[in-house]
Amino acid sequence: MSTDFEVVAPHPADADELAAVHVQAWQEAYGELLPERFYDDAARASRRVMWSGRLSAEDAGERVRVARHEGRIVGFVVHGPSAEHQGHPPVRDEQLYALYVLSSCYGHGVGQALLDQALGERPAQLWVAKDNARARGFYEKNGFTADGTEQVDPDLDGLAEIRMVR
Repeated sequence: MSTDFEVVAPHPADADELAAVHVQAWQEAYGELLPERFYDDAARASRRVMWSGRLSAEDAGERVRVARHEGRIVGFVVHGPSAEHQGHPPVRDEQLYALYVLSSCYGHGVGQALLDQALGERPAQLWVAKDNARARGFYEKNGFTADGTEQVDPDLDGLAEIRMVR
């Protein structure tokens, strides 16, 4: 992949492609950390419904941006006002809710461009899989540190998560 990509706002017509990228990026990022049902056809269908709704709804403060390479979506970011998460009150005003990039684009600056577009250098918080060393390293490189808060997310089959802040 060349470094020729753009970060733009998605359109409702992007829901199917965004759902496919979402599931593929999860499979590449989490692999064995989550069961196969998170990556199957039912998961894709569920993500299509989620993205169709999210891209068609009025902006509730959350913002979505996608990275495109040669016209195809290769990553996305979701950020907005912080909210309580599994009983943990927010410690920053802004939260990074999701940042995923296809593995074929790792190391090409796509994730960095998405993060920069979403947050710049502003203080924020995020939750990341405790065992996702690649993501944790990326966030640490960008000034985030684990604040000692951990949880097990029942919606993610008991996946352990940590909160990172800057």
